[in-house]
Amino acid sequence: MTAQSSATQPRTITAGLVLGALGVLAFSMSLPATRVAVRELDPWFVAFGRAVGAALLAWAYLRATDAPRPTTAQWRRLVIVALGVVVGFPLFTSLALTTQTAAHGAVVVTVLPAITAVLAVLRAGERPPLLFWLASVGGLFTVLTFLVTSGAVHGALTAADLYLLAAVVLCGLGYAEGGALARELGGARTICWSLMVALPATLPVALTAAVAHPPRAGGEAWAGFAYVTVISMFLGFFAWYAGLARGGIAQVGQIQLAQPLLTLAWSALLLGEAVPPSSIAAALVVLVFVVLTQRARRR
Repeated sequence: MTAQSSATQPRTITAGLVLGALGVLAFSMSLPATRVAVRELDPWFVAFGRAVGAALLAWAYLRATDAPRPTTAQWRRLVIVALGVVVGFPLFTSLALTTQTAAHGAVVVTVLPAITAVLAVLRAGERPPLLFWLASVGGLFTVLTFLVTSGAVHGALTAADLYLLAAVVLCGLGYAEGGALARELGGARTICWSLMVALPATLPVALTAAVAHPPRAGGEAWAGFAYVTVISMFLGFFAWYAGLARGGIAQVGQIQLAQPLLTLAWSALLLGEAVPPSSIAAALVVLVFVVLTQRARRR
């Protein structure tokens, strides 16, 4: 039994890392897609309309799988998840990206893995070793240095920066709580029930925004809206929460260190923003620190 348990644990951690990487890949295009959507659509409609659309998909999934209802305690925790990833992050990033670029948003998102790790300690009871924190800080410093030297950071702190900071803090809370809850409900049901618990709040706001500013836009804006609805708000969390539950919130969360670099790449492809040649070197350094976090966690 001991040999089987020791063999199963590495496989579980590896599966968690793979699922987490798929989630990060899905989320890496969220800021560029949001930026495209809010160019023509009202940011409040984008933030809450995507939650309503994803809630419809969640309802279909829960009905098709005949998912059992959460317990009273789990409902309370789902409210925290919904506040962070269903309402907080979409709203504040939509407001920020009406005036800021996706590349600039990637700068602030860099601190998300650190915030997720801290909140994992507080909410999920995880205790990463010192080497884990040193490697995390090293990866964070590398990404920030790259973004500063590449010119993605410029100017003084603005309202958009404050929106982005609020988005990151709330998102980290939603990641930590959702990752812990996914150990009980599973990744798919965690995000689905979170979308449903938020629907009484998201639906009226989305309808109000649609009436105040009728959603008339071109194909690109609707494509961006469709991405953040189906991928960023729904399918991406299937993989992400499952990865956090299997591999550990603090550990798998560090894969997000690569997300700002991926976001810059998508920004170049979708928005025509220039990506400096040093991005490849920076990505390799970040991956080294990600590997160190995994080794430290296993020890």
